[in-house]
Amino acid sequence: MTPRVPSYSTPAASPTIGPAAMLIGITLLAILFGLAAVTTHPIVIGVAASLLIGAALLARPVWLLWMIFVLGLLVAGIVPIWAEGAAAKAVWGIAVLGFAIMGVAFFRAATVRACTRDTPAFVWAALAFFLYVVLNGLSHFDNPYEFLSGFKRYFQVAGLLFALAWLPLNEKDIARWRKFLLVVAVTQLPWAAYELVRLVPIRESFQYAYPGLVPIDVVAGTFGAEMTKGGASAEMAFFLIIALLFLLARLRDGGLKTRRIFWLLPIILAPLFMGETKIVVVLLPLAFLTLYRQEFLARPHVALVGLALGALLTVAAGYTYLVVMKKNLDDMLARTLSYNIYEKGHGNYALNRTRVLTFWAGQQGLHDPAGAVFGHGVGSAHDQSGGHIARHYPGYGISLTAASILLWEQGVVGVALFFIMLVLAWRCATRIRGETQENWVKADTAAIQAVLPIIGLYIFYRSVLLEALPIQVVIYSLLGYLAWLARRTSSKKA
Repeated sequence: MTPRVPSYSTPAASPTIGPAAMLIGITLLAILFGLAAVTTHPIVIGVAASLLIGAALLARPVWLLWMIFVLGLLVAGIVPIWAEGAAAKAVWGIAVLGFAIMGVAFFRAATVRACTRDTPAFVWAALAFFLYVVLNGLSHFDNPYEFLSGFKRYFQVAGLLFALAWLPLNEKDIARWRKFLLVVAVTQLPWAAYELVRLVPIRESFQYAYPGLVPIDVVAGTFGAEMTKGGASAEMAFFLIIALLFLLARLRDGGLKTRRIFWLLPIILAPLFMGETKIVVVLLPLAFLTLYRQEFLARPHVALVGLALGALLTVAAGYTYLVVMKKNLDDMLARTLSYNIYEKGHGNYALNRTRVLTFWAGQQGLHDPAGAVFGHGVGSAHDQSGGHIARHYPGYGISLTAASILLWEQGVVGVALFFIMLVLAWRCATRIRGETQENWVKADTAAIQAVLPIIGLYIFYRSVLLEALPIQVVIYSLLGYLAWLARRTSSKKA
């Protein structure tokens, strides 16, 4: 009889590190930290400090995860509001922690074979995408900065997915993180209110000094904004819609009392109506249709109530946008179509969200078939960092969306791997719902399924899924939570 594999929540024995290896590691870290300190460069010092902290916490991966959650969702986005230009500096240290937890997860997967036995297919697809990006980037290597900066943007917190899939985390840890994410959702209201009341008037006073500056864009909660640049208001809305889906799914499946949702919903929904978030008008119907799709035949009255709520919120969000931006419906539609579908470029770029895709297609041909299939390597199309492909098209904005970045940098193969991961995640959630008898598990997997189409749509909307740390924390932790649920369900079934 084969020995029983440690379950999803049973801490397995960790490999020990020999005294000699530990001494060598401590010595190297001390030298590195000393060299970093004498540079007086904040990014270098921050990275070195994160390496030191990350190394110290390798034996406590749960603490590492907590640091990434707290710093990524409550610190990284708000620091740049007061420290202009500090966005990159605030992110680098957190990224080091993200790579540290990724290393811990990979080490455990390589040394504890049993922990990968119930790994769902979408996690292997994510690993395949990771390896493909690395190998493809090395095969198109142009310069170290381009490769390393691109790799960092793609995978700075991808370790959350692999950690939740492979590390021996117990249910208490997962429950605490669920509560923490709810706290983060509630926290968006006071921050958004502060940004609306205090920061928007300040931006209005100098908006004409910065062409293209929209004062209301700074209303982004804790998801990131700078006083003289744009803000992540759409990402805040994305996160709040995710929180809304989890609450409604728990309410529908009996895991949440009605009186609780009555006081939670207004707090979570209020920030959606404080900023410039046109995308809410698209995301809300998509989310509600996906969440209540099975109720159309089984329980049509439940579906009707859910869709009515979704329609009401969508209309309210659209009306609020028109009031905030002081536009009428015709002007809003004409303007939106002009820089999303027609010829007008987005912002200061020559291309918009649709034309950036057709432009990529128009540049492909028999002169470079490998470029269409495999792309040109990670970091090559990034406009802000001056990738070697982006330099060929100055001012075009070929990195406007995540879809265009993937096409230019990873080719059709990279895009296919990304969507395969989402499809497999959908199938994993369906399988869990069919196998489990626990209502809260059914609810959470249904909510995750409702988020997956939004992720698929979002890569055609903005580039943030491949570069903005706060929303990456949300997405990778969501996928990691699905992997943990799959492992838990398989363990209980065995």
